[in-house]
Amino acid sequence: MPSANDIRRGQVIKFHGEPHLVMEMTHRTPGNLRAFVQIKMRNLRYGKALDQRFTSTETVEILSTDRRTLEFSYEDRGTFAFIDPETFDQIEFSSEAIGDLKNYLATGCKADILFVDGMALSIDLPGTVELKVVESADGIKGDTASNVQKPAKMETGLVVQVPLFIKEGEIIKVNSTDGSYLGRA
Repeated sequence: MPSANDIRRGQVIKFHGEPHLVMEMTHRTPGNLRAFVQIKMRNLRYGKALDQRFTSTETVEILSTDRRTLEFSYEDRGTFAFIDPETFDQIEFSSEAIGDLKNYLATGCKADILFVDGMALSIDLPGTVELKVVESADGIKGDTASNVQKPAKMETGLVVQVPLFIKEGEIIKVNSTDGSYLGRA
């Protein structure tokens, strides 16, 4: 097994029987003490982040990972289905595993899925997603003050503040990290 010195950012390690994604790794050698490795990692099952210190000679199990781009297919009773466009394999996630990402998942949306030892564990969306406006109030004629916005409901149920000229049926770009309007598609 590799030692703690061999761990790199982006790898997935097994810690207390759970897969953890290494977000930051720092090797430290303080004065007259032994060297250690300080790791900031996130539990892939529960999402909790933690800091852990390993001695530089301690062995750590590094898990094999695979990242594939899949398409969101449909949602049915709290189950979100993704399909591989090449092999047509279907992978399902529960609504608890998806969390707030469900607000940005429209049919056909591409997402990067992280597989650890053949099991799908985490989902990463692109920075911007295209969503269709299904409900929006009409802008008031003459209300042309700069940067006036109105709420608009997307096909996923997300409410986004958009400029007055956006109408129902239009497709807009939305930032998937903070839910802000970025422009027309």
